Amino acid sequence: MSVKSIGVKLISAVMGLVLAASASANLIVNGGFEDNAVASGGWNYFSSANVNGWEGSNIEIWNHLNGVVAPEGNQHAELNAHPYTGGVFSIYQSFATAIGQTYDVSFFYSARTSSNESFTFSVGSLTSLIDDHVVGTWNQYVNSFVANAASTTIRFTTTDNGTLGNFLDGISVVGVKVPESSSLALLLVGLLGMGAMRRKARA
Repeated sequence: MSVKSIGVKLISAVMGLVLAASASANLIVNGGFEDNAVASGGWNYFSSANVNGWEGSNIEIWNHLNGVVAPEGNQHAELNAHPYTGGVFSIYQSFATAIGQTYDVSFFYSARTSSNESFTFSVGSLTSLIDDHVVGTWNQYVNSFVANAASTTIRFTTTDNGTLGNFLDGISVVGVKVPESSSLALLLVGLLGMGAMRRKARA
């Protein structure tokens, strides 16, 4: 086997390890509320038990209703759901986390009828009152937290018991990973090895 082919294989193997260490998937199941089929231009409400990934109150799902376009996919949720229950609405989802690991969290939100709409949001050590809504405009919340337990819950709760308001979409939690020290060490060894082989070939 030639020095060149050995070098190519070594680089490919090392880069594969680095990319595998740095790649992360969304830990939130059905964060875009696309799994329940809703006809275009329509809406429906579902028990959270029937919405993949979610628990808690009813969830209202829209598909381009009243000209509202979801920032991701075709559908989005309305946190203040139908029917009126007399209490606030709250939906949540738990997912596995590694203690000490940093996670990026993001989601889109918008107002349905009034800039006075608001809800509370929490995940890990983060707790926020989201109250800067704009009708017809999607805002994106972006932050990060360090997990302090093997299971973490993300939760959205309305601040009032009405059935109108607080659109949500594109909910995402992704682990922030950097190349592990072993991968970096392997990369360094590989590069040094390639240099040694090239010097030997020249000699």
